[in-house]
Amino acid sequence: MVCDVADLAGPDLVTVEALARLRLTARRHGWSLVVSGAGPDLLGLVRLLGLTDVLPQTGGQSEQREQAGGVEEVVDGHDPPG
Repeated sequence: MVCDVADLAGPDLVTVEALARLRLTARRHGWSLVVSGAGPDLLGLVRLLGLTDVLPQTGGQSEQREQAGGVEEVVDGHDPPG
């Protein structure tokens, strides 16, 4: 489930609490919640409260993380051919 908060004006602790509760409710029903369109004020509050893992973001945060790549096999020259 994607929660678009782009039009949210003046986010505060109540906003972050509501999003965290929404995520908990979604999880209890087998859904996941992703927040999109979060502005710098909301992102700052989420970071300040240590909830970046609880309230994942679309867009900006995914750019900061490393892209998950495929499996790479490392070959050791001392391994016998198999």
